[in-house]
Amino acid sequence: MRPNRILHPELAKALAICGHSDIVLVTDAGFPIPKDANRVDLGYYAGRADVLDILRMLRQEIFAEDVAFAAEVKTHHPALYSEVQDIFTGSGATFTGTTHENLIEDYAQRAKVVIRSGSLNAWANFALTCSTDPFAWFTEDDIAILDSYVERRKRIDENQKPEL
Repeated sequence: MRPNRILHPELAKALAICGHSDIVLVTDAGFPIPKDANRVDLGYYAGRADVLDILRMLRQEIFAEDVAFAAEVKTHHPALYSEVQDIFTGSGATFTGTTHENLIEDYAQRAKVVIRSGSLNAWANFALTCSTDPFAWFTEDDIAILDSYVERRKRIDENQKPEL
């Protein structure tokens, strides 16, 4: 057993092969997953595993520089929006609003892995763009740091709550 680590072997492998700019798509139980997708199915019963539990786990396991989801979540499901904000507060990730159709037609097609939850939570589909540790890659004083890393470091240091 691996204490405090992912026990699901397919999920552990799927996340381990992700690199900078790869997409991890976390979906509700009814999301139309492309037939050739690298699918990790965690849905085992209505509401289980919940998409928010999966996002909390991913927050501990990977660096995400962006979280894209249907912009309507903010107005159509404010409780879900608030929960996702809480999960990614201090992570350095930004939020990007898109459409549900774009999640299906674009993000799902480009995703390195699609994690299906058992969630029946409306609007609960999230595309996480993987990143690297913004503190680990630029440690030498004579190496210029990328502007995007400076901004992410600032959001982490200031424990910023992401906003659409």
